[in-house]
Amino acid sequence: MFSYLDCITLIIPATNMRYSFLIIDDDELSIEETMRLFENFPNYFCVGKIKNSETAVEQICKLKPQLVLIDVPFGAKDKGLSFSTILELHQYLDSMPYFIALASSPDYALEAIQSGISDYVLKPSHLHQLGKCLFKFEKRNPPNTTSTICVKSYSDYQFVALQDIVYLKADNNTTDIQLSSGKTVNAYKTLKHFENSLPFYFLRIHKSYIVNIHYVSRIHFSKSKCYLNYNEALPFSLSYRGNIDAIIRKMDI
Repeated sequence: MFSYLDCITLIIPATNMRYSFLIIDDDELSIEETMRLFENFPNYFCVGKIKNSETAVEQICKLKPQLVLIDVPFGAKDKGLSFSTILELHQYLDSMPYFIALASSPDYALEAIQSGISDYVLKPSHLHQLGKCLFKFEKRNPPNTTSTICVKSYSDYQFVALQDIVYLKADNNTTDIQLSSGKTVNAYKTLKHFENSLPFYFLRIHKSYIVNIHYVSRIHFSKSKCYLNYNEALPFSLSYRGNIDAIIRKMDI
């Protein structure tokens, strides 16, 4: 948690982020170790850390991570909980994420494979082990090469490069798309539509705003402000604090 910080300045690496991942684990030390390993793979962006298994399905459906690392067993009470979670997801998702189990013993390997887990790693995991898993994941999941979106306004079609979008602002049932050039493109779609269709590095921080995290330069907690390019400041709300924390996790100090 970053509640003790008044202001954070971010330096987002120039490397393009290609993959999003989510951690499901109730052990904070284990989560920290996994995050340290991922510091060696800058193409990956952590969209969330789930410690409460009851919200796992909801959060996976909401965040749509490409990769999920799940502790096996999740908690001491129910060793089958993580497996039932994966099976339940088939009811809600058209495209399932790639699951990697992080386990303290090989005892659950058969159950893991039967439930749909793609890889099984014994803890404590090491850099080369994670690297091998990510290599297999990337072979099965080539990065999305989509670089533009088509914005329609009546009979006008505009093709906008994703890298040029700084943020999106809700305007009733339409959306204003602010570009790095200073131009604003109006789209006859709701902000919710773009939240569901844009790549993972576009995060909603307020009921009225979605930001491209590549342009985030500063987070000011006491003012609840998110600064873009050290210039324009947008408000963020506590209901989207998880997304603010996700941006902070990607900073390079």
